Amino acid sequence: MDKLELIKDVFDTVGAIAKTSDFIAAGLKEHTVFSLCKQGYIERVKYGHYKLPNLNEPKEEYLLSKLLTKGIICVESALFYYGYNDFAPREWTISVPRSYSRTVKAIREELPVKAYYVQNEMYHLGETTGFFNGIELPVYDRERTICDCFKYRTKLDNETFNKALNAYTADDRKNLANLSRYAKNMKLYTKVMNVMEVLLGG
Repeated sequence: MDKLELIKDVFDTVGAIAKTSDFIAAGLKEHTVFSLCKQGYIERVKYGHYKLPNLNEPKEEYLLSKLLTKGIICVESALFYYGYNDFAPREWTISVPRSYSRTVKAIREELPVKAYYVQNEMYHLGETTGFFNGIELPVYDRERTICDCFKYRTKLDNETFNKALNAYTADDRKNLANLSRYAKNMKLYTKVMNVMEVLLGG
């Protein structure tokens, strides 16, 4: 099998984006991968990640799933996902561990990303998964998203904040027990409960 057939086989196996390690596993040497990129047979997406040239650009959601292996969709992007906000944010808002800043910086070259840096003990709180344009991505659940609205209140405009809280209050799938638990863990309990009691009419 020649190198070009081998490349095609790798992409057929792994999808629209392949890593250097995928090519090496298929029998190519690392310097051959660099050479094929230089010759235009593959295109670099970011360091160690490649796609075939002259194809439609991969979906942003797909790029996110491949390039940002530790991000969780949060705040503005999560609000839009749950229908708590009508406008798709211009940037993907993601929660990442504080040690992840260098990776986020590299990804910004390919994707519009806004990062919220979270301490490790709070990072997985409320984590679940959802489908974004057919791609499965980690996302915070409704209750963590609402708690984050309080946590990052100064970064949200009044309309976004108020619309999110009213939409959550009207949502049949809300889980007030989880909201209370998360708010306690995030040291937001008094703030969150004072507002929610008013909205819930209690």
